[in-house]
Amino acid sequence: MLIRRATKADSAAIWAILEPVIRAGETYALGRDMRKAEALAYWFGAAKEVFVAEAAGAILGTYYLRANQAGGGAHVANAGYVTGATARGRGVARAMALHSIEHAKARGFRAMQFNFVVSSNVRAVGLWQSLGFEVVGRLPGAFAHPAEGFVDALVMFRRL
Repeated sequence: MLIRRATKADSAAIWAILEPVIRAGETYALGRDMRKAEALAYWFGAAKEVFVAEAAGAILGTYYLRANQAGGGAHVANAGYVTGATARGRGVARAMALHSIEHAKARGFRAMQFNFVVSSNVRAVGLWQSLGFEVVGRLPGAFAHPAEGFVDALVMFRRL
């Protein structure tokens, strides 16, 4: 598997990965009716570095990395990850997470923080914990899950 910087030419493949996740509304606090242009503008935001994971010419997942905050908080990284439905269970998310941690270190970030991990996303929570992230905050009922109702969102943190 190759993880590389995304280009605008990857937009269609990235949208194909993002759209089902956005429409499901189970893991990201994004509008379920978000359109392609809006979603890609969000994912490729000016302050974000975007990467894709690919194998045999197929894009399997994508992630972005950015500073979590400006100014005095700019030394803490933040990231978002999505794995394509057909690639789940193949280590893509773990590979992207490890890549992002190393890339964040290389960029001089001192820590990484996830501000809003949906607690019902047990695969993601388990992955982050296995990589040394700790739950440092819990936002009770902060996420309106379409099937489970109001669930907690977690703030997860790891020093680099």
